[in-house]
Amino acid sequence: MASQTRTASSRQNGAKPRTAASGSTRQAGPSTRRGATRSNGKRPSGSRNQSKGHKQPRNHKKGLWWKILLGVIGGLLLAGIGLFIYLYATTDIPQPEKVAIAEKTNIYYSDGTTPIGSISSQNREIIDCSVLPEYVGNAIVSSEDRSFHTNKGIDIMGMARALYNNLTTGSRQGGSTITQQYAERYYLGETTSYAGKIREAILAMKIANSQDKDEVLCNYMNTIYLGRGAYGIQAAAQAYFGKDAKDLTVSEAAMIAGIIPAPSSWDPQENPEQAKKRFDRVIRIMKEDGYITDAEAAEAQFPQVKDYTLSNDFAGPNGYLLSTVESELVNAKAFTKDELETGGYKVVTTIDKALQDRIQEVGDERPEGMPETLQVGGIAVDQKTGSVKAMYAGSDYLKQQLNNTTQSTFQPGSTMKPFGLIGAAQSDVSFATLFNGNSPEEFETTPGTFAEVPNALGISWGNINLNQATANSVNTVFMNVNEHLTPERYAQIAHDAGISGEIQTDTLYNILGINSLTVWDLAQGHSTIANNGTKNTLHVVDRVLKGDKDMYQPNLNTTKVFDENDCALVQHAMLGTTQYGTAAGVASALGRPVAGKSGTANDETAASFVGYTPQLMNVWAIWNPGPNGENQVVPQFAGYGVSSTGYPSHLFSEFMSTAVADMPVEQFPDAIDNGVIGGPDGDWGLGGKRQSSNNYGNQQQVQPTPTPSESTTAPTTPAPKPEQTTPDKTPQPEPSESSSSPATPAPSGSASPNEPPPNQPTLGDTAQGDEP
Repeated sequence: MASQTRTASSRQNGAKPRTAASGSTRQAGPSTRRGATRSNGKRPSGSRNQSKGHKQPRNHKKGLWWKILLGVIGGLLLAGIGLFIYLYATTDIPQPEKVAIAEKTNIYYSDGTTPIGSISSQNREIIDCSVLPEYVGNAIVSSEDRSFHTNKGIDIMGMARALYNNLTTGSRQGGSTITQQYAERYYLGETTSYAGKIREAILAMKIANSQDKDEVLCNYMNTIYLGRGAYGIQAAAQAYFGKDAKDLTVSEAAMIAGIIPAPSSWDPQENPEQAKKRFDRVIRIMKEDGYITDAEAAEAQFPQVKDYTLSNDFAGPNGYLLSTVESELVNAKAFTKDELETGGYKVVTTIDKALQDRIQEVGDERPEGMPETLQVGGIAVDQKTGSVKAMYAGSDYLKQQLNNTTQSTFQPGSTMKPFGLIGAAQSDVSFATLFNGNSPEEFETTPGTFAEVPNALGISWGNINLNQATANSVNTVFMNVNEHLTPERYAQIAHDAGISGEIQTDTLYNILGINSLTVWDLAQGHSTIANNGTKNTLHVVDRVLKGDKDMYQPNLNTTKVFDENDCALVQHAMLGTTQYGTAAGVASALGRPVAGKSGTANDETAASFVGYTPQLMNVWAIWNPGPNGENQVVPQFAGYGVSSTGYPSHLFSEFMSTAVADMPVEQFPDAIDNGVIGGPDGDWGLGGKRQSSNNYGNQQQVQPTPTPSESTTAPTTPAPKPEQTTPDKTPQPEPSESSSSPATPAPSGSASPNEPPPNQPTLGDTAQGDEP
């Protein structure tokens, strides 16, 4: 209040306030006179005169703000121009994004032209656009960017319109030219931010000034997503019309181009009305812009597209082939999984289409009574090259991804005995050496542990040689062989042959195939013997190409591991299996020599057969896993015996009768048995008690009296562990796999002759059972 009083008092005393009012007083005369004239003689009030005195400063300030605003705008404009110049000068065209140039890898059968399927993260096949008719690219230009051939990479009006819509509607419209879309998809990846769009626009301008329009358009056509999982014009042509892009008609090209903005939503199968509108629009623009004539436009009809169903190259059995190819290339460290999915390679496999179809047909058979749980695995191999010609890995990869050829394991049983024969040959033991084939016989199965080991069905075979013991899979003979080899040496021989699975080295039982292996592994080992001692790595990939360039060929690791004559001795011992032994009748059915060996797992939980001619090997196995993966007994079904050992040899005959039908009949190499009866020290088998001819040649031998079928190594309990002994219970004879009754056993303790008496008949077509 005091301050207010002092102010009022000073005015009443006539003091001049130091304000704009004093200026107003000095200017009152002139102002009043001008004001009087304007107001018809009425003197303007002091308040009005004082108000006028304030106008000049206000106008000055208003003009100053406009100048500041213009200055700011000009500064920003100059800064923007400078920034643009800087960004343009410093922006380099980067390497293409991997996803932009990602291309599926196609897998083919051995003919190099019949497809198996593809490995891909995207369905894309990049093509040379020079093979395309001009109207294909023109249709896309008409749909997406009419000014493409004349613009500098960006469309200012389109970008401004998109910006306005974005600000007013909250949308994210692009307003992009083909070059901008190309820059985004090919170099940058998806860009949605304004900063990203600015970079995209600058890059588009740089591309437009440095790359040919045809190059830009081609890369765009190979990159754009066109629906139905198809990236690029080639994949889209296949997806919609089942043809190559170079064969598209004007109408087909226009239909594909029209749906680019929303290919999934505007797919003719999903939204035919919208697809037709877009088609009509593209045809109209193509005519207006001179890409097609009036007559061509009039003739253009909306095309019929293929029905679209979601495809999966891994469905059915093909998935096993594709996954095996992928695993082989990745495990060889030739390619990464990502490289295979995006590299656009052409992989030619070793798989023969006709043989693959046949092995699949045979493996898919389900005879009456065959348990649904029973699993089947098979493989066909050219042992001379290691090339896998066919494989039965299962019926549908999408239902069961565990591969029955390369991943599932089973006990191979007696199919492992031939590796013991290699050891005997290496030890200079004549295959004419007699062994005690009676049952049971006691062995020190592990140091300090003794057990009685029986033959199948407890049959005593008397004194027999290694050829007869192989044909009839006599356990006691091979346990004796392993006593001399030692389990360690036997395991090493099997590994030398190429078997990679674990083989126990602490028990004589390892020669009876107690360790689980895969079908692939078993075939790898036997292929070395079948190839006369030369080991080649089994493989399904023949070569990988990128364009015309070879990118990969398999390393076979070819190694000579066994003597040729030692392998020939084993082959000829195995000929007896298919002539008069456990798979009698197989050779006669095929009309050619067949080396073979059958096997049954302990407790009859699996059965297998390995067989080959000089040109082709075929391996089959069956096993019966329980719900938790446990081993279950393979029951009798379709007349194939309690142990069903005859079923794998049946599968072999079914497949090989077709596979070798057009192959010439070839003989196995001559086998010269130059070993010593009883071995160099005379302590193998019964010792040096009998001599015989040592030339096995290619002559079919007359074999001993028909012998009983085999079933299992031991009774129904598991194979004895090192610390166990074999139970006393002896299994009863069972029907053979191809006949209603088993053959009559040889008398216990009788000695089978080393060389059969002349003119004695062979067993013929009676197939025998088998054991581990």
